[in-house]
Amino acid sequence: MLETAIRPARVSWRISHGAGFWIIAAAFAAALAFSTVPTPLYVLYQQRDGFPTYVVTIVFAAYAVGVMASLYLAGHVSDWLGRRRVILVATLAEVLSAALFLVWPEVPGLVLARLVGGAGIGALTATATAHLSELRAVARPREDHGRAGLAATVVNMGGLALGPLAGGVFASYSAEPLRTPFVFFLVLLLVLAIAVALVPETVERAEERPAYRPQRVALPSGARSAFSGAAIGAFAAFAITGLSMALTPTLLVQGLHENSRLLAGFASFAVFAAAASAQVVFAGLSTRAQLRLGLALMVTGLVALPVAVTTSVLWLFFAGGIAAGAGAGLNIRASVATAAALAEPPSRGEVLAALFLAAYAGLVLPILLVGIALVWLPSSWALLGFSVLELALLAWAAPRALR
Repeated sequence: MLETAIRPARVSWRISHGAGFWIIAAAFAAALAFSTVPTPLYVLYQQRDGFPTYVVTIVFAAYAVGVMASLYLAGHVSDWLGRRRVILVATLAEVLSAALFLVWPEVPGLVLARLVGGAGIGALTATATAHLSELRAVARPREDHGRAGLAATVVNMGGLALGPLAGGVFASYSAEPLRTPFVFFLVLLLVLAIAVALVPETVERAEERPAYRPQRVALPSGARSAFSGAAIGAFAAFAITGLSMALTPTLLVQGLHENSRLLAGFASFAVFAAAASAQVVFAGLSTRAQLRLGLALMVTGLVALPVAVTTSVLWLFFAGGIAAGAGAGLNIRASVATAAALAEPPSRGEVLAALFLAAYAGLVLPILLVGIALVWLPSSWALLGFSVLELALLAWAAPRALR
């Protein structure tokens, strides 16, 4: 029988669980930052090679597909292979992705680099979250376990926020903006991979390894309506983050006539920083209150963004992005809590897998549609269509999630 248990380190040369917590947090944050560092660089590739905007959305979609495939195929294997081993492999996958950006900077290479990077993030996300919680439980057994979960959430959104900002800085001040960011992250991730190898393991590996199977996906029986509301809400929230990661620079250039690389990075940073901050600031609210506030903020942002692009008002674009990002962060947190509460403990992992697959689909489908729409429509109309679709999804999901 497979046994997963938190245990103290048995190898004397490994570092402490407390230090291991911070190393895993740093590796997690760095990998997530690397996943968003190309955001302000897509426009540079587009200007250099002359490809249309829908190609940018295809490159971005490759990342989301990699995440979804990895979540389904490998998101759970650390339960029997061990947390540290999976995190190490996932971190090295990000190193490989950085190397691909450097050696094959044409469109096929970009697609492959993003696919590999997405696969690494998919394996890393659930595993690092579990490892952080287990390391903290050993290091500080009397501490509220919710603090480790909150730390993982902040690391997640904080890492995603730092990537575009770093990309914008490199793009603005580096002599080789399409090489320097990837050299930097390649070295950083290699160093962190070495550190990860020294972190204590927290899973007791079974002597007899179970037969491999993909992650089971299940919906909670008797609560399909509430779950579907949470899943669609998460889909809409992830679509907002996807818009920020893939198309914010394009919207700035085409809609607001701002061609600042640093500004493009900061715009995406603001969205993710708002998502992380909202989860911390409003952590004391009930799940229902977080969901209500998140929906209100998302609606506000989705109305403000197309108005800002249509009227070329830069401050309104930032304000709308911050409101939408804060709402998305609260919505994601509330959706996860809702889905977990609907499921029985033995099937909780399977229900959450279904939720995250729906959420990451939000990174693919809406952004591809917007990218294709930009072939024929001005950015203001494409963004208006995105907002209308998002508002319709929220109108459908809200009454179901709030029951």
